[in-house]
Amino acid sequence: MFDKRKDSTEPENTAASSPVTTSPSEKSFSPRSTAVIGKTIKVKGSISGNENLVIEGTVDGSVDLPQNDLTIGESGQVVANLDAKTVKVDGQVTGDISGSEKVVISKSGRVQGNIVAPRVTLEDGAKFKGSIDMDPGSDSAAASAKPAASAKSAPTGAPRDKAVGESGS
Repeated sequence: MFDKRKDSTEPENTAASSPVTTSPSEKSFSPRSTAVIGKTIKVKGSISGNENLVIEGTVDGSVDLPQNDLTIGESGQVVANLDAKTVKVDGQVTGDISGSEKVVISKSGRVQGNIVAPRVTLEDGAKFKGSIDMDPGSDSAAASAKPAASAKSAPTGAPRDKAVGESGS
């Protein structure tokens, strides 16, 4: 009998060791976890990370989660530029929003700023003031839009300089 108890105890210890070993590996899959900024929390500054994020409080600064989802809850008030894989706004955002997959402004959402994403959804009742760029290659379009704007202003600037030089002579 004494030997049987040792046998039954040993597998339990082995079984107990296995979950402890797998728990840290489960925690290493942080992209699936979600962080929350609660209703009474106020953040000033930059937020970045490798987790999904729900903002129910106040954020003033920038949020950079390019591989993750960002949700602005109904009580969320954000004055920041947002960059995430998907962005859902149920609260209030003042700032530019960039979503590599999509941006959704729900019926309770209010956005004042520009949106760049391949898919944009404005639900009935959503309030939005700004511009929307839905170019499918939004990452490359956003990067090439700045040089294109510079390239456009350079040729226009050159004739203007000549015109100014001619009228000044």
